[in-house]
Amino acid sequence: MFSPGDRKLERGWPGRIDGDTVVQLAAQTLQAFFTGGGQAREHAVYPLDDVVLLSPVLHPPSVRIFSAGDFAFANPAAILGPEDAVHLPEGAGELVPFVRQTAIVGADGTVGAYTQLVEWTAPALTGAKLNDFALTLGPLAVTPDDLPGTRWEPLVELASLNTRLRPGDLLAGPVGQAFEPLRAGDVLEAGMEPFGQLRVRVEAR
Repeated sequence: MFSPGDRKLERGWPGRIDGDTVVQLAAQTLQAFFTGGGQAREHAVYPLDDVVLLSPVLHPPSVRIFSAGDFAFANPAAILGPEDAVHLPEGAGELVPFVRQTAIVGADGTVGAYTQLVEWTAPALTGAKLNDFALTLGPLAVTPDDLPGTRWEPLVELASLNTRLRPGDLLAGPVGQAFEPLRAGDVLEAGMEPFGQLRVRVEAR
């Protein structure tokens, strides 16, 4: 998802990166692109340096974060884009980021794409509020064909047991990269290949 830099669209458009350009696709969201069979007409072409990359999924139906053979639900309303600052929640002086490879569910309940998610934890808080406030997603989503050898079937099977997965659901994997705690003014610089680099600033509320 992207916005031309001079227009600053809140929702943005789906796009396909081709070298140093972004090709606009005729779909409202990534979920709509999956529902359409992964095909869409191509529109305008923009230089990659002239666009703002947004979260690949702006409003996921659900977010599951896997650990130790199980998962916990996270807050879909906490999704932030790769250009968004993360604000310290009330009562917290530092945040601990953990970057996870994440699957985006496609139209048929299987994996439609992969991206990366930063789970932010505030150690000073307790209970569910430890990590209820921010999840950074993106910037790039990569199709399974472009990421061979990735096996997500066990996580999809567990997530879909006795329920139905919907396009745009996020399944954050158990393996990732931990970073040192960050305080207001610090910047997280991280990124798993081939999902692009994140540069996220922590700010006081």
